[in-house]
Parts: sequence; structure tokens; C-alpha cells
Amino acid sequence: MKNQLLPTDYKETLKLIKQKIELAQQQAFISVNTNLLNLYWEVGNIILGKKEVQGWGTKVIDNLSKDITTAFPGIKGFSSRNLDYMTKFALTYRNYYDIRGELAKVSWSHNIILMSKLQNEDERIWYMNQSIENGWSRSVLNHQIEYRLYDRATAEEKTHNFPKALPPIQSELAIQTLKDPYIFDFLTLSKDYKEKDLEDQLVKHITQFLLELGAGFAFVGRQYHLDIGGDDYYIDLLFYHLKLKCYVVVELKTVEFQPEFARKIKFLFISCR
Repeated sequence: MKNQLLPTDYKETLKLIKQKIELAQQQAFISVNTNLLNLYWEVGNIILGKKEVQGWGTKVIDNLSKDITTAFPGIKGFSSRNLDYMTKFALTYRNYYDIRGELAKVSWSHNIILMSKLQNEDERIWYMNQSIENGWSRSVLNHQIEYRLYDRATAEEKTHNFPKALPPIQSELAIQTLKDPYIFDFLTLSKDYKEKDLEDQLVKHITQFLLELGAGFAFVGRQYHLDIGGDDYYIDLLFYHLKLKCYVVVELKTVEFQPEFARKIKFLFISCR
């Protein structure tokens, strides 16, 4: 039996329905997570008050945890350790009801990392938004905090000519995409490594490399061949950035920067237009 031809607008309709489902799933997660965070914040405030006024210590918290789990068999999330996190949560976010909409967009385990490792609220919100936008797991979030992504991504002194070469909106996005410096501690290189050694290692650890570059980068290839006027040219590493909607050329050098390096990139750019 032959398959019937699908309507011409079928794909668009399917896409629209999928978007509706995904939105509903996100809203359901936020709703459930908001209720959970409300409970944790309120419990944390109760314990915080007892600690501050009556000096409740570790033994009292341990006993409280046991009694809660006895009263509600099968309940999870009320270990002594998590009760301590709830207390810290209440202490960290005195303004909880002003920002709970943001906090509810990530999981409780993400919030634990954010409040445990970061003192500045603006920085916590920045990492929170990055986690949402890029779908970071708990381990990835932890990694990015340890390697000071916020400081490197928001550094004001970055060497570029984006405002001159790009439209304002694209220029701002390109600036945000840059980091200063990049950290490639996953590489294993000898003391006198060559450019090819560096390229081999970056390609070998392409997953970690893409993570360090940031969201939006897609790896196109290495030693990418260009035929310009009958002559052969090769790009060390070529990427495509999904948000910038442009190719990103990476030329690897193991010596101090020299002006001709930039001239080569400019030549390739002009020749390929």
C-alpha cells in the first residue's frame, strides 16, 4: 500500500506542535521547581531562625532529618546535608521572592553549586542564564565556574576590530563570544611542541575544545582546503558559528603575534567573498 502524500504545510504544522509541547514541558518544570524551591526556602528560613536564636547545631539537624523521613516515608531531599543547603539557600537569597522566577529555571543541584561557589548575585544570575541557554549539566556548570568563565567572557579588554568590521548587533554578539584568555588545560604537549602538535591535540580533544570556545560553535574541519586563483591555501581549523551565522577561522601559531598573520586571514576573507 502506497503512502499517501502529506499536505504541503505538514512540516510547519509539526514544528509548531513540537514547539508548543516543548514550551509546556518547560513551563511544567518551572512550575514544579518553583514549588520545590518555595518549600526549601521556607524550611531553610525556619531552621535559620532556630540556629540564630536558639543555636541549633548538627545533632539537632540530624534528628530533624530522621523525624521528617519517618513522618513521610519515601520522601527524598530532607537529608541533614540538604537541610543545611536549604538553610544556606534562605541565607543567600533574602530577596528570594524577587528572583525566584530566575532561580526556578535551573535545578536544585545547579542552585547548590551557584550559592556554594559564588558570592556575587549578578555572577550567579549570569551563570544561571548560561546554564539555561546552553543546557549545561551540573558538572559543566561546576567546570565553568572553576575556570572563571564569567571573568573571561565579560573582560572589557579584548583585542578585536568587531565594531569597525561588523554591524552593531553582530559586533556585540561577537564580542560576547570572545574570552580572554582561553584555557586549554586538557592538552598534553611536550615542551617544544610544534603547530601541528597543537592542532593534533585540539582535534583529538574536540569536545573539550568546543566547550571552551563556547555555545554556537560547530567544527567544520582541519587543514580546510581553499583554491584561490589556482593556488592552494589551507585553514588550520574552520568552525561555523550558529548564532553569528558566519565561519570562524582559527590559525594556530606557537610564536609571538606578527602583523602578517592578520594579513593572511584578511587575504583569505577578501578572496573568498
